[in-house]
This record gives sequence, structure tokens and C-alpha cells, in this order.
Amino acid sequence: MKQSTGRRLLQYALHAKTTFIAALLLLSIGVAAELAGPFIARNMIDNHMLAIERPYFETNSQGNAVYYNNEYFKRGDRFEPGESKGREVRLLQIGRSFYFIGQPVEAIDGKRSYVDSQVTIDRGSERFSYPAVQLAIEDVFAFYKPELPGIYKLVALFGLFLMISIFAEFGKTYWLQSSANQVVRKLRTDVYAHIQRLPVYFFDNLPAGKVVSRVTNDTEAIKELFIAVLSNFATGIINIIGVYTALFLLDVRLGLVSLFIVPVIVIWVILYRKIATKYNTIIRSRLSEINAIINESIQGMPIIRIFRRQKQRLDEFETLNEDYLKYQNKMLNLNSLTSHNLVGALRSLSFALVLWYFGFGSLGGGTVLSLGVLYAFVDVLGRMFQPIIGMVNQLANLDTSMVSAGRVFKLMDEPGEDVTDGEMPRYRGNVVFKDVSFAYKKDFVLRDISLTARSGETVALVGHTGSGKSSIINLLFRFYDPQRGTISIDGHKTTDIPKQWLRKHMGIVLQDPYLFTGTIASNVSLGDESISRKKVEWALREVGADRLLAHLPHGFDEPVVEKGSTLSAGQRQLISFARALAFDPAILILDEATSNIDTETESLIQQALEVLKKGRTTFIIAHRLSTIRSADQILVLHRGEIVERGSHDELMGFGGRYYRMYQLQVGSAAQSVDAAQASKSDPAVKVPAAMQSAHSQS
Repeated sequence: MKQSTGRRLLQYALHAKTTFIAALLLLSIGVAAELAGPFIARNMIDNHMLAIERPYFETNSQGNAVYYNNEYFKRGDRFEPGESKGREVRLLQIGRSFYFIGQPVEAIDGKRSYVDSQVTIDRGSERFSYPAVQLAIEDVFAFYKPELPGIYKLVALFGLFLMISIFAEFGKTYWLQSSANQVVRKLRTDVYAHIQRLPVYFFDNLPAGKVVSRVTNDTEAIKELFIAVLSNFATGIINIIGVYTALFLLDVRLGLVSLFIVPVIVIWVILYRKIATKYNTIIRSRLSEINAIINESIQGMPIIRIFRRQKQRLDEFETLNEDYLKYQNKMLNLNSLTSHNLVGALRSLSFALVLWYFGFGSLGGGTVLSLGVLYAFVDVLGRMFQPIIGMVNQLANLDTSMVSAGRVFKLMDEPGEDVTDGEMPRYRGNVVFKDVSFAYKKDFVLRDISLTARSGETVALVGHTGSGKSSIINLLFRFYDPQRGTISIDGHKTTDIPKQWLRKHMGIVLQDPYLFTGTIASNVSLGDESISRKKVEWALREVGADRLLAHLPHGFDEPVVEKGSTLSAGQRQLISFARALAFDPAILILDEATSNIDTETESLIQQALEVLKKGRTTFIIAHRLSTIRSADQILVLHRGEIVERGSHDELMGFGGRYYRMYQLQVGSAAQSVDAAQASKSDPAVKVPAAMQSAHSQS
């Protein structure tokens, strides 16, 4: 049963769980430090700045006392237990002025006014009047002076929390990005390793550019998930939890009123992703197709230039690019129309509810909250919308990342070849095909193929294009397995031998050899530690590569670019021969290894071939029949069947399909000369009548 994309991403995140946990812990500390600010502000407002309106009492003690009008007064909550209190007095603020009232005040809530040395407080139908004296600025400061030490402490505490928040933000960002890089490195390595395990036929139907896009673009998008998306969502969620905790600590009823924001966000995320996923799936697909066409165009640039197809390729690219742009714009419209509008609406609605609450005093008809609580509530609620903006703005990246992750995991779900540790001893190379039939899809491309290749023999496969030559080699390498029949090496069925073990003792030289970026020497050894530098140089000398490569400035250490495009076809072919020789295979496959070589180089290649074939079972796929005359047996294939088999001379004597193919290639006159010479040297060789007449006419 396949796991969900989110669960699989979580499993990858667990590879860096220590740093992730540390980052989230620092994030929580940072959020707590930031949210401490409103509580400090509330304390400063309620307990110091506005606390000047609390009851004062006459006292004989001078500690924390205010000297006014030849008397000492101390705030009621600052008396020590058992300390005696004198008469009560109050200070009230009206406008920008403060007034001293030398008696208790029954009510301070209501509309205040000062007229004719009287402070009047109107509360509903009630009116309260008190004799009062307006305070000078120095007298007001005298009453504030005992508050300053407490205010300084709170400012210092605020600075401390600010520093904690700064360091927590740095640590959170560093560890979160570090853990994200670890996760993406692990994911990218796993994807690349899985690509190495995918069967060869998988790549027949998937362009290289699309595979590259999965490994690069899609994994990079997943990196954004762990850095930007996770950071913003984790910050947002922890902030929201912290904000709601703070709101409920300030006032339970206002916290309950503000809870409506949570379901709105959840519903929005669900609806957004339903629409955005459709767009992002197409966007990622188009990006893969763009990469594929770019890769194909670069690989085929000479053909594009020669046949003047630049405009057509540009039109194809523009069509894809236009479609990509169209869906990018749809995503842009979706984000522009929703994200900021949603947050703005939530902010306005939240503050409207707060104003409504304070406008009516309280939801339950109780007393109005203090100004400090009001300030802290508005501050805390305002702090919640910044992380909400961050979360909403990351919804596009979230969906892009999830779509990309789905594409990556879909590639990783493709069945790969099992990797088996260890290796088998080098086999002798006796190959037997017994009644083998094979189909790539529905129609059989090989039918009842039976052949025997003894150790050290050379077997040539000839036939028209599509006759099944390459399919036999694909089965031998176990790129595919036959639907019917068996293939055995030294008496062991190939299906019973792990693929890695089987291929350990096989080598191949392709018609167009592939060289990797590196040096000539590294292309021979392919980084195999068991192949020493001495063996590399020996292999190159044995195949005669030193003669073609001697003029290079760095010799065998000459840099090789991708595909070896700076080297000639002959040089590339000799390097591939040396590679095969260095790996010392028991079975060697030559896939038309001399077809792209010029006549001058061919003799050198033929000598290298003879060196390479010694002591090995060799299969040659040949189109140039002149290169396989010395083969021990030649198999002629037609429409997936072996229609003729034998040595060159035997097949020429049959006068069948091979004879006609050879005649077409070499020419009847040249064939007749060869045949006449062969008949003189060996009278047992039968010369067809057609060839004899051709010879006599010449």
C-alpha cells in the first residue's frame, strides 16, 4: 500500500529530526519572547503609567512616598503589612492635566470635567463632585517618580526578551535551513540512486529532460517546502497558539470571540489547495517538457542547423512556454485575488469585533477592561496577522512542493532492479539460447531462437534493421527477460543469476561509444578501484590507442568533455576498446564497432579488435559484412528468426540471404574474385554458379 506524499515527506524529515526539533524549540522560545512584549506593556500601563489614579494614603514613611504640600503620600498597594495608613487621596486625569482630590472618590468611571475647583464625574444618571486642585508639572512628576524604577526594570526585561527573540530567530533560521538541506540531499541521493536501479527499458519512454527535472527542479521545490513553507507554517501555528494563549490570559471572552479566525484559515487552505493543485500539476508537467525539449535540442543541434529546423523547434518551445505562462498567470491571479484580501478581511473583522465589545462595555454586561488590557489585546491580536500573512503567502509554495514531491515519489515508486551484494567468479562464457521468444509489448520480435556460443568463439549477428539483433543482446544483458525459452551461461540460467553478477563479466563496445566528463584514463577505469593506473595504460597500449592519443598535450590525462566531443570517432572507439579490455569480460559484445571509422583508422581498429577478442566469447552485431568473415559462426536473422547459420564461406556457398546481402555490399565482381581465390586455396569450398559466371565474364 502506497503511503501519502505528506507521510513520506515526514519520514524524510525524520532523518534530520534533531535539528528540526531544535529549530522548532528555538521558534517556540522566540515566539514566547515576542509575545512577552504586550504583557510587559500592559504591566507598564496598568501598574505604573495609569496606576497613578489608584488610591494614595498619607504616611509617615518616606520610602516609595511622594512629597506633596508638606505631606507624604504612598500608593495603597505599596504599604508593607502592618504599616499604618492615613487619610485617602486620589489623582485623576482630565485631558492633559492631573487634579489632586484630598478625599476618597466613590467612582472614577464616567465622563470627567473640572469647573470652579470641582472635579465632576457623570456616570449614567449619577453625578459625583469633589473639591480638587490642579497639579503643576513638577508635582505630577513627583507622583510618577516612585514608578520609574519599576518602569526601568520592565524596559530592561523587554530588551532581554528582544535579544532572546533575535538569537532564537537566528538559530531557528539556521537550523531549519540546515535540516532542510540535509533532507533534500538525502531525497536527491535516493532519487538518483533509484534512477540507477531502474530497468533500461524505463528510459525508452521517458525523455532525459523529464528525468533531470525530477531530480533537480522538483527536489529544489521540495527544499522550499522544508525551508520557506515549514518555517512560515511552523512560525504561524506556534504564533497563533501563543497568541490565543495570551488572549485567553488577558480576557477569556475576547479570546473566545477571536477563535473564528482558525476555522476560516483551515477552510481557506483546503479550498485553495483544491484549485491550486490542478494548476501546479500542469505547471510542473510543462516545466519537465520544457527541460526535455531543451535537452533534445542541445543533443541534436547539428541536425537542427543542417536541416534548418530552428524556427520549427522555436515554435514548439514557444507553444510549451506559452502554456506554462498561462497556468503561471492563473496561479498568480489566484494568489493575488485571495491571499492579501483574506488576511485584510480577517484583520478588519477581528478589530471590528473588539471595538464592538468595548463599545458595549462587555459581552456579559460587566465592567470595561483596563486600558492596559485593551492595548495588550490589540497588540497581541495584531501580531497574529503577520504569521497568517506568511502562511497564506506560502500556500502557493506549499502546493507546488506537494505536487513536486508527488512527482518525485511517483518516480521512486517505479519498480527497480534488485541490488545484490557480492559477485560470482568469472564464468567461461558458454552461452546457450534455447527456444527463446520475446516481445517488448504484444508482438514477438524474437521467435524460437536457439544458438550456442562456446567459450572463445566469435558469433556474428546480421540482418536488416528490426530483425532482432539488438534484442538478442538486450536479453543476454538481462535488460529484458524472455517470455518463453531459456538463456544459460556455463549451464546456469541467466534468470537465476543476479543481474549485477551477470553483467560483472560482460563488456560492450558501442557503435557510438559514450565517454563521460573526466579524463581519458578515468573513462577507461570508470572509477573502478580494482583497475589500477598501470592496467589502464596497459589496456590503452594493447589496443593501439597510444598511437592515436600521443599528440594530446596531457596524454592519457587529457580532459574529456561530455560525450567526448573533442575527440575523433577513432579515438573515442579505441578508448572504449581499452575500457572493455581493462574490465576483462568473459563475454564481449561489439555493436557495429567499426561502422563510423574511416578507412585509415579501420586497420588499427581491426588490430585492436583481435586483441580484444582473445579468450572471450564475442558477439558482433554487424552491418559491414566484410568485418565478420573470420567469425566462427554467423547468424542471419529475418523478422525475429534465425534463417541461416554457419561460417562466412559456408553461407556464401548456400547462395541464400547472406550471399545476397554480401553481394549487395561488396559487389559481384569483388565476390567472384574472393570466391575464385578461395576455390584455388580450398577446392572443397563450393562456389555458386552465379559467382563462377560472373568471374568468367570479368
